[in-house]
Order: sequence, then structure tokens, then C-alpha cells
Amino acid sequence: MAEESKGRVCVTGGTGFIGSWIIKTLLEYGYSVNATVRSHPEHKKDVSFLTNLPGASQKLQIMNADLNNPETFKDAIEGCMGVFHVASPMDFEKNEPEEIITKRAIDGALGILKACLTSKTVKRVIYTSSASACSFNSKEVDEVKDECAWSDVDYLRSFKKSGFWNYAISKTLTEKAVLEFGERNGLDVVTLLPTFVVGPFICPNLPDSILSTLYFAFGEKETTGYLQTPMVHVDDVARAHIFLLEHPNPKGRYNCSACMATLEKVFQVLSVKYPQFQAPSIDSLRERNHPKFPDLSSMKLREAGFEFKHGFEEMLEDAIACCKEKGYL
Repeated sequence: MAEESKGRVCVTGGTGFIGSWIIKTLLEYGYSVNATVRSHPEHKKDVSFLTNLPGASQKLQIMNADLNNPETFKDAIEGCMGVFHVASPMDFEKNEPEEIITKRAIDGALGILKACLTSKTVKRVIYTSSASACSFNSKEVDEVKDECAWSDVDYLRSFKKSGFWNYAISKTLTEKAVLEFGERNGLDVVTLLPTFVVGPFICPNLPDSILSTLYFAFGEKETTGYLQTPMVHVDDVARAHIFLLEHPNPKGRYNCSACMATLEKVFQVLSVKYPQFQAPSIDSLRERNHPKFPDLSSMKLREAGFEFKHGFEEMLEDAIACCKEKGYL
């Protein structure tokens, strides 16, 4: 006899790194899932990596929806008790104007929240924000940030325009908009702010955060790496989303970061376990002026009862094992 579902939930952005891992974990936990994917007019997306997941044939429905047209999310949200809004415009290469990216993100998110209100079944919405929504203001980079910190949009705009800074602005303004909407309309909205996400992946494309962490293993000479960044395993990120759905009374924002990673630490681990990867010298990286990101405190999430299961070395090992298995290394 089939196990009774724990309830139906919707995950937007189901083909992405985090979204797909949330779907995998929800199915393991016994939830039924409506996953939204953006349809492409020219070619149909291969979603077999989702439909082949254990439990997917009974409990996973794939539905087309697009942030450019928030109305398209209505069917996917209908009948759900929880919604994980993970989808986000990420356009690091094309560098669309920041205003367009931000408008699409905010309009899409608010359209989804309106559909949650009219559904009458959605009890809570978990919005996947980003560490970039609280890490950047003109204060010292060595200061540990908690959930009171917000990125300063004017400060972000003072940087040379790039896909990443535009993304950080859109995440900051969209998170503010969803929290305000929830407050104003009596909808239970909680936000999760993952830091640099590393680990295994089931999505077909190599995630940017893994490429940035292990770029020298891929033979990349120039990339947007970092000198230090807080980091978290993708499995902990997925479990934190579900933890906030199941928590009796979560409030507001939650940082999701397991440890602070420096490139020195990355190189130390990899040089011992994977000597075949030729890591550049730390001095050469400093010369390239790679950024340093501030640490994020996850005390609020821990005090709510969440436990991180995966440490720094495991994040790297799982990412490398997955890259090898998929033929990237």
C-alpha cells in the first residue's frame, strides 16, 4: 500500500541546483510535489533527472510556469499547503539591465504570493533569498552579519556593473517585497538566505558556485573566485527549507551558513586529497583582487532547532565526486 503523502507543496525553479535538490528531499520525506519549470518555445526541457527520482512517478508533477507571466503559477499552487519560491532570474552572462531583472523578480514573486492568497490552501511560503541580500554594505567585511543586516542597494550600484551585482540587488529588493507583502496581507512568508552552496547536484548543468570553488580543477585560469566566503552544503540548504515549512512558528529571515571557507582552506584540503589538481598560489590570487565576503551567523536557525549535517571537507568531496561521476572532471 502506498504511503500517505505528508501534503502537497509547490517548488518553483525546479530544474535549478537548489530547487531540484529540494524536490529530491521532499520526495524522500514523503511530500507530493508540484514542480514548476520554465518552458522554452524552441526546445522542450529534459526533466528526466527529476521524473526519475525515487517516488517521482507517484508524487511529482512537472508544470510549466514563467516569472515573466506570474499567472502561469496558479495551477501549480492550487491545492498546495506550502510553496517554496526558489526560481530567480539569473542572467550573469547577458547582463540585462538591473531594473529589468529586478522588476521580473519582484513581479514574479508577488504574483506567486497573490496566487497563494487566492488558493485558500497555502499555509506558508518559503522564499529562497541569498546571502547577497544581507552581505553588502560599506561596513567592514570582517563583521559577522545576522538577519538584521540588509545589503545597501546604493552601495551595490556603486560597483562596476556585472551580472552578480545585478543579481544581488534583485535578491535584496525582492526579499524586502515578499516580506512586506506577507506582513500586509496576513500571509505567512519566511525567507531563507543560503550562502555559497556546494556539494553534489542532480541538475544537468554545472552550478556556478561549484565552478567558482573548484575552478582550477576544471583548468579555468580566470574566473570570479573569492578569497573568503561562507559556505553551506546543498543538502543542508534543502533540509533547512523543509525545516522552516514544518516549524510551528518561524518568523522573518533565516541565514543558512555552515562555515567560513577561505581559498587557503580549499587548497589545503584539495592538495592533500586531490594532488592532481594544480592549485594556483595564494599570492597570485590576492593579486587578482578576488572579493572577500563577510561571514553570516546562522544562530537564529540553529536556535530554532535546525542542525547542519555536513562540514567543509564533505562539501568539497561530494562536489568533486559528483563532478567526476558526471564527466566534468
